[in-house]
Amino acid sequence: MLTKPDSDGPADAGGTRPETVIETSGLEVHYQLQGGALSRLLGLRSRTVKALDGVSVELRRGEVLGVVGESGSGKTTLGRALLGLVPATGGQITYHSAGGPREVARMRGRELRRLRTDLQMVFQDPSAALNPSMTIEEAVGHPLVIHKLASGAELRRRVHETLERVGLAPVERFASKYPSDLSGGQKQRAVIARAIILGPEVLVADEPISMLDMSVRAKILQLMLDLKQDLGLSYLYITHDLASAKYFCDRIAIMYLGRIVEIGPTADIFANPRHPYTQALLKAIPEPDPTRTVPRDLPRGEIPDAAEPPLGCSFHPRCDQAVASCGWETRDLRVLLDQHWTRGAANYDRERALVGDLDRLDTPGTSITLGGKDPEATLRLLERIRGENPDEPLWAGVRQIENDGRHVRVDFHDGVDPALRRHGVVDVACVLYDADDSESDVDSDDADTGGAGGSAG
Repeated sequence: MLTKPDSDGPADAGGTRPETVIETSGLEVHYQLQGGALSRLLGLRSRTVKALDGVSVELRRGEVLGVVGESGSGKTTLGRALLGLVPATGGQITYHSAGGPREVARMRGRELRRLRTDLQMVFQDPSAALNPSMTIEEAVGHPLVIHKLASGAELRRRVHETLERVGLAPVERFASKYPSDLSGGQKQRAVIARAIILGPEVLVADEPISMLDMSVRAKILQLMLDLKQDLGLSYLYITHDLASAKYFCDRIAIMYLGRIVEIGPTADIFANPRHPYTQALLKAIPEPDPTRTVPRDLPRGEIPDAAEPPLGCSFHPRCDQAVASCGWETRDLRVLLDQHWTRGAANYDRERALVGDLDRLDTPGTSITLGGKDPEATLRLLERIRGENPDEPLWAGVRQIENDGRHVRVDFHDGVDPALRRHGVVDVACVLYDADDSESDVDSDDADTGGAGGSAG
């Protein structure tokens, strides 16, 4: 059974918050698409995927910080950037080592290799992480050989001690085996052994149990907790599984489209999720009791294109609590029209002719003109669509719909791109949480909503 300390996070003997071991400030990792010479020659527009878009976070010494989000949220990119495995295009990564602060993003060559003795990674797939031609003893001891820290009898002694520490005992049974001879859990223990043999301070664990059988997942997490206590490790735990994060992490950061949208102590994230995306993730956790009915109000739609994220709050197109200032735009209107025609296509050709060129709606903007041949009929169409579902959040973002005699003009309210703001004991990026919200406001909200913590995208 998995056990962890009762406290929400590590603290020193005086009860104060521990020091930071590694932190990011405005970290950006961007990938250029269609940016080559041939693309420019053909006139293709250059696009940029913002895998990380201004992430500022700190990992405290002795802490387990969980990074949770759907595929494509940027959580793995964050872990790799901390280790210098992917280059940062902006911002800072500061590792507070015993010798003083070191800027990871600027490290190259030999200096970056030396960093590996302090920061290590446990990868998702243990089968892919181990060289199939190396024995377990050779694979675990390889970091010591690379960094020239041990050889001969000393190398063998340290490898055997580490294998025993991670539960691969008796050592003689496992040392001479190859990865193909081990089960998934045993291979992951060997990967963890290889990661800790250099004596690092920080381990980035990228979904370390997702490829394992359910029967061994808790054992691997318990091993990692034991190693944290024994070796003084700090973990960045990357996962899409909030259930495991609940029992393993001291704090949780929720990521969406390259940004952190909520971060705080694990107990508070689960007891009172503020951001609607966090609320949706919690509702997606399976309920083991078959007699208990749990509402599954999951986000509508799909994850937006990371190369052209929505204006304002990136989550607003999928948010059922969105308000006028969330960043509604022309692309949202295109989705609404498509949904209308999907429900009933009998009048599609006529209505499609009234609206005009739909491709113009795919260009992000807060104002658009529709139709032209019969603006009055176009206006009636929009009013009819609005009447079909007046509670659709998009209508809150429409500032005006006007017939100017030639076209129908639709204007949206200016959107706000919310930054992380303190709300009680968590930070949340949502337009309904202002920077001056007080703890008393949180208590009042909790009393009124039963701790639901409603918000907008």
